[in-house]
Formats: sequence, C-alpha cells, structure tokens
Amino acid sequence: MAITIDFSGQVALITGGTKGVGRGIAQRFADAGAQVVVCARSIPDDLPKDWAAYPVDLRDADQATALIDQIVDRFGHIDILVNNAGGSPPSDTSTGSANFAQKIVAVNLFSAMWCSQAANRHMQNQPNGGSIVNIGSVSAERPAPTVAAYGAAKAALANYTRTTGQEWLPKVRVNLVTVGMVRTELAHLHYGDEEGVRRTGAQIPIGRLAQPTEIGDVCVYLSSSMASYVSGASIEAHGGGDWPPFLDTPFRDTGK
Repeated sequence: MAITIDFSGQVALITGGTKGVGRGIAQRFADAGAQVVVCARSIPDDLPKDWAAYPVDLRDADQATALIDQIVDRFGHIDILVNNAGGSPPSDTSTGSANFAQKIVAVNLFSAMWCSQAANRHMQNQPNGGSIVNIGSVSAERPAPTVAAYGAAKAALANYTRTTGQEWLPKVRVNLVTVGMVRTELAHLHYGDEEGVRRTGAQIPIGRLAQPTEIGDVCVYLSSSMASYVSGASIEAHGGGDWPPFLDTPFRDTGK
C-alpha cells in the first residue's frame, strides 16, 4: 500500500499563515485535506475561500487564548497547531530600543507559548490528542547579527519545544522545524535584489533558498502519524546549513 498523508476531517491552525512561509505551510496542509485556519494582525483578500481566517494580535495572551477557543467552538476540535507567526526586520544590535526588542520577543516566543497552552488544553481532552509544530530558525544556533533579539527568542522557543515535547505526552506531540533561508515576498529586505538572492542561494550547499511550501512539507510530516514517535525534536530544514568558509580558501604552502 502506498504511503499517503491525509488530514481530512482535521483542523490545522497556522499562525501568520496569510503570507510568506506561513502561507506555504498552510497550502501544504490544505493539499493534504485539512481544514485550514490562518490568523494574522490583518487578513488579505486573496486567501482561498475554504480557509478560515481570523484577525488577531497573538502577542496578547488573552487574544491568543480566545482565538483557540473560537476555533474549537466553530469546528469542534483543533488537531494541529503550527506556531509560525514571527520574524524581524534588520536592526543595529547596539542601538535597538527596549520597545523593539520586547515586540520581537513577544511575536517570536510568547505568541507560540500562549497559543500552545490554549491548544494543549483542548488537545489533552481529545481522543486523538494533537500535534504542535513550532517554527524555529538557524539564527537560534549561531550568531545572528542585526537580528539578535530574534535569534534569542528562537533559541528560547527551541528549549520550550523540548520541554513541552516531553511534558505534554502522550496525548500531544510538540516539535520544531529549524528553518534556514527561505525565498518569500520579503526576501529583498535581507538579501537585496534578484542578484543578491541568487548569490545568497549559491552559498547554501543545496544551491538555492527554500520555497515556503518545502517548509510546509516538513510540518505536514511532523503532524502526521508517520511521526507518531517523534516529540521534542528538531528537524533542520536549511539546505545543508552554512558552507564552511575555509573550504573556499585556497591552501597555501607557507613553508612553515
């Protein structure tokens, strides 16, 4: 029998799922048959008609909790939560304001915590439990110049994943996708024009930036029965990681 992933009858919430990586993730859950729910601070007009969408600021714990409750009231259950909402514009680490740092940490860490807590309360009472996938970043594992608060928040999210990935078993599995560089509509903010995107992609072992739907594929796997024994884990979706710069340095025999 062929292996298939079918989420028919399941409800999947993807936070920040209206654009960029989040939209790619949402599309792959839709492709697998899930009832897709997305949320963002503002909702665009071009979403598929069968997706449910909610405007919300997840940095506010009360709004995050209310969102999860509304979804359960509407659909009867919540089976999958993908905590994707996040990101950060570049900022000088030495001069960034306290307000800026607090907002970055709130959207990249606290929003996932609030949504996870609320979803877990429902999932623990569901016969089949549920799956939570947090979207992390390679910035959590190495220096993150110009996005220091973002890297710190994602590092904390990785630890939160490992903790809840143990604590909420056996009913709820929690995992992390450590994401590398992805080509989205905002890629120019970090990589420049088309030539900048090409040069950046060429530095990755796989030779290009990821597509948002490729991150979605990893999320679909982690939420499926194929990953039923996986919890508290991280999958690195980074195209092979950073290429060691010394490999591009010609060997010079100095005679020493």
